[in-house]
Amino acid sequence: MPQSSPLALTYLEAGEANGGTPLLVLHGLFGSARNWQTLARRFAESHRVYALDLRNHGGAPWADAMTYEAMADDVLRFLDDRGFARAAVVGHSMGGKAAMTLALRHPGRVERLIVADIAPVAYSHTHAPFVAAMKAAKLEGHSRRQEIEAQLVDAVPEAPLRSFLMQNLVLEEGKFAWRINLDAIGNAMGDLIGYPDLGDARYDGPTLFVGGTRSDYILPEHHEAIRRRFPKAEIAMIEGAGHWLHAERPEEFARLVEAFV
Repeated sequence: MPQSSPLALTYLEAGEANGGTPLLVLHGLFGSARNWQTLARRFAESHRVYALDLRNHGGAPWADAMTYEAMADDVLRFLDDRGFARAAVVGHSMGGKAAMTLALRHPGRVERLIVADIAPVAYSHTHAPFVAAMKAAKLEGHSRRQEIEAQLVDAVPEAPLRSFLMQNLVLEEGKFAWRINLDAIGNAMGDLIGYPDLGDARYDGPTLFVGGTRSDYILPEHHEAIRRRFPKAEIAMIEGAGHWLHAERPEEFARLVEAFV
């Protein structure tokens, strides 16, 4: 798929009065900057924080290309447009892979890297059924969000996950619409669950991987791939946390990030 030009991302800003290296936060698949508002405000007590909407998510522009290289280029444009030489970057899941790609391709622009519950490997989990269910949901003729959520129950039986996906449903001019580009995301699912071939690229800066013990995204068999790309990586696991560890165990996650940045 041809790469599009870097996009101008939307974002939430906090801690504007703080100087020093900015801290960027990159959300995961189906997420947005809004998911990180609470943690961004906490990090803003000591840092200038920007939580970004990645392409095809939140308020960011849409584009057909949905590769990690394209997402990393968008983040690089964000830094360039604001004259930031470097940033500390926190990325969860899809955002973590975008953050890793940025660090591996432009190591001089990343002061330190925090990757939440993802590794630089290809996975077999696909989220295509969620995309299909959201696309199949009939939005017209409904006035209540619950009526649309009910259409997702078979494909997404877990209520917390369903509620998370429903955050992408917006009411515009009296009509419901999805604010994420489901077509682009669905078409790119192979890229999203994979990881790009970046040759021998490595990032020698300080790196922290944070996983959840109830998640299978960072397993012992992934440690070799992590340390091959990120030789200074520390790996910390949050007991009892699943894939959305920053939402499930925000205090433990925040303390780890704060101690690292």
